[in-house]
Amino acid sequence: MVQAGLDDVGPAEFVAVIGGLVAVGSAAGWVVFGGTLPALVTGILVGSLPVAAYRRRRARRRQLAQESWPRLIDQIRVLTGSAGRSVPQALFEVGRAAPPELRPAFDAAHREWLLSTDFSRTVAVLEAQLSDPVADATCETLLIAHELGGTDLGRRLEDLAADRRADVQDRKDAIAKQAGVRFARRFVLIVPAGMALVGLSVGTGRAAYETPAGQAVVVVALVLIVVCWLWSGRIMRLPDERRVLR
Repeated sequence: MVQAGLDDVGPAEFVAVIGGLVAVGSAAGWVVFGGTLPALVTGILVGSLPVAAYRRRRARRRQLAQESWPRLIDQIRVLTGSAGRSVPQALFEVGRAAPPELRPAFDAAHREWLLSTDFSRTVAVLEAQLSDPVADATCETLLIAHELGGTDLGRRLEDLAADRRADVQDRKDAIAKQAGVRFARRFVLIVPAGMALVGLSVGTGRAAYETPAGQAVVVVALVLIVVCWLWSGRIMRLPDERRVLR
């Protein structure tokens, strides 16, 4: 939940939302299909929407962090170099100009610094809040520079920013090439849902869904929709960098 920026949402609230959506989805499934098992499967699918939304929000935040870090690293390099800021000062100053989604993490780290003046604990708070491999690498670089000193921090940050910039561009190119496939993937949900609704007005309509054979076909169809959606998402997923400095 922290990684998705929903640290103010408790587990009980999250479970309650899922339970409510399961009930609403089950009721809608009963209205359309007139059977217990299809209604239950429909309710479970609808109840999974908060989990999917959480994962999407988390992925958006990680993508935003990946795109923002090259600029943030360059700003830290300038502040610790020509501007003469200390490493903590540069980090917090850059954090105030970070994208709104990332600022709470920098604010929490700044509060830790004001309370403890322990940069190691401050960096740990920032890494935990951002939960991003690039943030890990940047924070550990700054931590070593703060504790050991040295004159090569600017060069190391410059190399890190260049590497991150190349990675971001490669990911953008890959996502652009997948645009048509991602659009087509939505039809995995739209077309079957439309056909199910149209089926209500054809022949005996809802009565056909209420037969044992109709119930079995509906359940199999719902399961196949889920399998196709998950499978297509898996083959399009770009590899995530592992957090090796946790």
